[in-house]
Amino acid sequence: MGRIISISNQKGGVGKTTTAVNLAAFLAEKGKRVLIVDIDPQANAGYGLGVNVEDVENTLYEVLIGKIPVGQAVYKTGIENLYIVPSNIHLSGAQIDLMEMEGNEYALKKSLSAIKDDFDFILIDCPPSLGVLTLNGLAAADTVLIPLQCEYYALEGLSQLLRIIKMVQENLNRGLEIEGVVLTMYDSRTNLSQQVVSDVREFFKEKVFSTIIPRNVRLSEAPSFGKPIGLYDRGSAGSERYERLADEVLRNG
Repeated sequence: MGRIISISNQKGGVGKTTTAVNLAAFLAEKGKRVLIVDIDPQANAGYGLGVNVEDVENTLYEVLIGKIPVGQAVYKTGIENLYIVPSNIHLSGAQIDLMEMEGNEYALKKSLSAIKDDFDFILIDCPPSLGVLTLNGLAAADTVLIPLQCEYYALEGLSQLLRIIKMVQENLNRGLEIEGVVLTMYDSRTNLSQQVVSDVREFFKEKVFSTIIPRNVRLSEAPSFGKPIGLYDRGSAGSERYERLADEVLRNG
């Protein structure tokens, strides 16, 4: 049975999609059958894998409103073992449509139940908000992986996210656990980055991944070429770190 990991943080620009795409690509490279579910209307996961989401007929929007089964929205990427359920801007409308549906927080969970056994990993790329789409992502997941940037306001936003996770655990998904916190955008030259790492490790203990993702120009460039970092620049620091993160996630399982 596949593991469903929701990649979530309500703050934008923390590396959620970068983590989803590159973690998925390395898990696929290691022989795992992997599906990315893009539940963010910005649709960056699709673009980051070279999928022109504007030309895709079936997206997560059609799945969530019950128009099609999720299997009809699963697309192969150009990477062996890696698939995606893409989104596009229409998914913004799902937030309104879902509000009118009973049990709307479970729409994604119900959809994924039909294909969960077809994959080793399903990674849900959540939007930078705490609305109904993120709740769907957390309600459907076995675990939540939290990217956390090594910057001043990181810990401030984290407390709010942890309250939401606790609420989901109590009301929507009692089995939800924290997969781990992955520290991103680390700059070894600054005392601030080092202090954030220290504070987060002290707070989360063993729940912090050993692998830290550095600030890396090649990581930032890769999405514009529609490639994960392992295909864009295998020798970069970003590539080496995301491969190590994939190894840690595999050991978690």
